[in-house]
Amino acid sequence: MEQTESLVKTIVKGIQEKKGTDIVVADLQGIDGAICRQFVVCQGGSPTQVEAIAESVGDVARQELGEKPMHVVGLERALWVAMDYGDVMVHVFVPEMRQFYNLENLWADAPLTRIPDDY
Repeated sequence: MEQTESLVKTIVKGIQEKKGTDIVVADLQGIDGAICRQFVVCQGGSPTQVEAIAESVGDVARQELGEKPMHVVGLERALWVAMDYGDVMVHVFVPEMRQFYNLENLWADAPLTRIPDDY
């Protein structure tokens, strides 16, 4: 549990380093059938920024915690990048894709924590 929380904080730091916005952490621990413990969702203003955010998350998690994602998908077009850290899934969107998929509402029963933009 403590390891998961530390990973989430580190992921948020990586997002903020590249000015990712509208960060939401969904706590899925009490949800039956959830694929992980925490979802971290954020957005960048363009595919270039989405890619930079995803790279920053990977770099910061590796440097600070020695964690590497098991899978990363979406970097080719960088409209939606998903990073699988086992207990934590990270989703980085361009605004239009985030609005379309609306992941926060997919897990409507999960408590959501909104992280203020850090700039």
